[in-house]
Amino acid sequence: MEAYVKTTIKDKVAEIEFFSPASNSLASEQLTQLSAAIKGWGENDGISVIHLKSAGTKVFCAGASFDELLAIEDLESGTNFFMGFANVINAIRTCGKIVVTSVQGKVVGGGVGIAAASDYVFATEGAFVKLSELSIGIGPFVIEPAVTRKIGLTNMAKLSLNATTWRTAKWAAQAGLYHEVETTLSELNDSLDKFLKQLVSYSPQALSAMKKTLWEGTEQWDVLLKERAGVSGQLVLSEETNKALTQFKRK
Repeated sequence: MEAYVKTTIKDKVAEIEFFSPASNSLASEQLTQLSAAIKGWGENDGISVIHLKSAGTKVFCAGASFDELLAIEDLESGTNFFMGFANVINAIRTCGKIVVTSVQGKVVGGGVGIAAASDYVFATEGAFVKLSELSIGIGPFVIEPAVTRKIGLTNMAKLSLNATTWRTAKWAAQAGLYHEVETTLSELNDSLDKFLKQLVSYSPQALSAMKKTLWEGTEQWDVLLKERAGVSGQLVLSEETNKALTQFKRK
């Protein structure tokens, strides 16, 4: 099955779903499609809420495409690569609609950034999280503002510096990354449906105003995340990172 990003409209909810056969890791083209979909539906007056999800049951998102990461040869292409998740985060931030994300499985790297940028997150008990970037010679610099905004510096340090350690969904909820944790995917979907119906019953103007309030103080993120993408783009060119990536691929 080929990778995709698709949207389904359900009672004023734009359900944006992504899929990749590589554990829902996202290639640059998919990230571009995802950010465009979020922006586009955010500007649609017929939509009240955006629901973001991925296909499958075991992995929500394994981050960015590893094959693309290995192919980076210069600073420009490196920066552009890391701008993929930066653009998705900024699209969620500025789209004007509340973004509700359902996380049905494990989350790594940039996927954690998507969850952190979301306005409300439902997760299953299997939705473990990990930031593995330091273990492959780079760092979670692009997604850090979104993650730290949700879970604080202390918990960000736990995730980023313990780069090989999985944190449970319970830990993620206590840290502030997840808002609701359900035992099964079926229970998650039931709770999610009720929540979405509740949201679309509210005033669209009130929801839009609430969105702006929730994101106050982040107006500089267009510049900040581009700078962070440049940091990661530079690091990925280093000899140490190349060795780490090569070893990781052999596992």
